[in-house]
Amino acid sequence: MGLPRIAIATGDPAGIGPEIALKAALASQVKKICRPLLVGDRGAIEAHADACGLEPNLRCVTRAADANWGDGALTLIERRQFKPGELHIGAIAAPHGEAALDSAKTAIDAALAGEVDAVVAAPHTESSIKLAGIEFDGYPTFVARCAGVSPEDAFLMLCFESGGIEMRIAHATLHASLRRAIKLLTRDRVLNAIRSTDSALRRMGVAHPRIAVSGLNPHAGEGGLFGDEEQAIIGPAIADAKKNDVDAEGPFGADVMFLKKGYDAFVVMIHDQGHIMAKTHAFSGAAALTLGTPVLFSSVAHGSALDIAGKNRADPGAIISAIKRLAGTSSAR
Repeated sequence: MGLPRIAIATGDPAGIGPEIALKAALASQVKKICRPLLVGDRGAIEAHADACGLEPNLRCVTRAADANWGDGALTLIERRQFKPGELHIGAIAAPHGEAALDSAKTAIDAALAGEVDAVVAAPHTESSIKLAGIEFDGYPTFVARCAGVSPEDAFLMLCFESGGIEMRIAHATLHASLRRAIKLLTRDRVLNAIRSTDSALRRMGVAHPRIAVSGLNPHAGEGGLFGDEEQAIIGPAIADAKKNDVDAEGPFGADVMFLKKGYDAFVVMIHDQGHIMAKTHAFSGAAALTLGTPVLFSSVAHGSALDIAGKNRADPGAIISAIKRLAGTSSAR
């Protein structure tokens, strides 16, 4: 069996996406562990390559099945997203949002067809996607819809290293207002988040995962003093998980949970409970893995950085970390 084939969707072509995708695909540490290919607009990629002083040997194909990694060329699944002069690096515009999701969907479709083993997406720009009139609330639900899976079954797990320890934080809810996130929290949803986390850990090679689960309220509700979601929803979901042979414990207060030792992953209830931890310890190095779909998919936990796009200042560290995790997970499947 050869090295895993990983499609790198180039993200918002007006941001740093093409730059970090290209730098990652050309990195020796990446080529040692996988067979990378890019997905995006050739003109956009070449514009960023010129800005970075890179001269990639691109081989353009229309589908991943036609890729050939034998002669050192970098395969690009070419998406004709712009005419000359239409791309404006550093700007917010509807075509940029359309292009980012077009590249991601093309890569996801290749994975569903068995033409690649995993997908990593460079950052998108929410404002450009909104201008395009596309309903989008994050990659987990986007991947789920592309794969024909209920968006309710898709979750996000942030992965990063902190103090030499691999941290993994899954989210029961993601891009929702606090009021809506609380309404979304049901016993079944929390259970699904825990089970999806357990399944992902096993795919990563963790034989006997241990999972810590946070509460929603301060001090995990303090026995009902500060809210009853822990008693009515989260605690019962943990009990259900245990009945399904999942080693889950909690609910723990989110302010102290990450200090607990011996857990392979943590499940939090809302966006900021997990993202504050990740961005404090690994602002530019966290990878965002989608759980609950048949596609091995990861994005990065930072944005498209329009202010430094096209200036050869973008660090590809996060996308390289994402590729490394996907390569390891793909090999363990």
